Amino acid sequence: MDYVTLGKTGIKVCKNGFGALPIQRISFDSAKEILNHAYENGINFYDTARFYTDSEEKIGYSLSHVRDKIYIATKTAAQNYDDFWKDLNISLNNLKTDYIDIYQFHNPSFCPKPNDGTGLYEAMTEAKAQGKIRFIGITNHRLKIAEEAIESQLYDTLQFPFCYLATDKDIKIVNECKKHNIGFIAMKGLSGGLITNSAAAYAFMAQYDNVLPIWGIQRINELNEFLSYNTNPPKMEGEIKEIIDNDKKVLAGDFCRGCGYCMPCPVGIEINNCARMSLLIRRSPSQLQLTEEVQNKMKKIEECLHCNKCSLKCPYGLDTPRLLQDNYKDYMEILNGKEF
Repeated sequence: MDYVTLGKTGIKVCKNGFGALPIQRISFDSAKEILNHAYENGINFYDTARFYTDSEEKIGYSLSHVRDKIYIATKTAAQNYDDFWKDLNISLNNLKTDYIDIYQFHNPSFCPKPNDGTGLYEAMTEAKAQGKIRFIGITNHRLKIAEEAIESQLYDTLQFPFCYLATDKDIKIVNECKKHNIGFIAMKGLSGGLITNSAAAYAFMAQYDNVLPIWGIQRINELNEFLSYNTNPPKMEGEIKEIIDNDKKVLAGDFCRGCGYCMPCPVGIEINNCARMSLLIRRSPSQLQLTEEVQNKMKKIEECLHCNKCSLKCPYGLDTPRLLQDNYKDYMEILNGKEF
């Protein structure tokens, strides 16, 4: 089994981390079955957030009996000192624990620092002094915020999107974290569903000895795929390298990663799915993407106001209204021709 150490934290965990966002979509008992299966097969790092509805509660319900044998990371999207403490206390209660291993600022639009007027970083240091958190982390989708967090030397870990579609700038972030002994947690390892070969995704990550990928899992069969790589890790060679090289050609440039930070839309367009529907439907063909419900969601694009609020919030600087229009046109062609 491959392990990774999260920088200065000294936390050493299985190279397969468990991303617990998807378990909010399943029942408590189904989540317990999956989480315990993960633990029993060597996964000892679990990442969640207050923002993920009941995900924290499901981890507490399922894994509190092995709390001392696992590492838990969660997040707060608080904007001020008081809300920080409210979030932290709720998370501790949900997770049935008296401490959190890594407490992370959840995709803030700025890099929290001491004396910045928000009181957020001061709250982190107080919580650490009280033993309620062990290490301070930050998550982000914005390159500039990630760079600022690294330069500040205020953070023990950085969580950032990383997969085999990464740009040179993304790879530089990973290398800078290693240089400064900051733990790197890789989210979006499957690029929001656009990467469909888990072996190729794992093989890419395995090249970086300081990267901990967290895979979003809600089904046993998904989990078992990644668990199989613990004993039989795929290599960056042959067919896997060909898959990666081809995907880089197909998916290079502007495409929606599905992060959802553009939401909500003033007219109710489900931007994070509609802006990448043509890619999803071609890469993962399914009649489910041609249902009347999905057709109605895509038709909402006709109501786009072109207000550009989504573009302004996009951490990747995408022209989202154009992507929506292009995807709608492509979707209708696929729908009418039933092309797969």
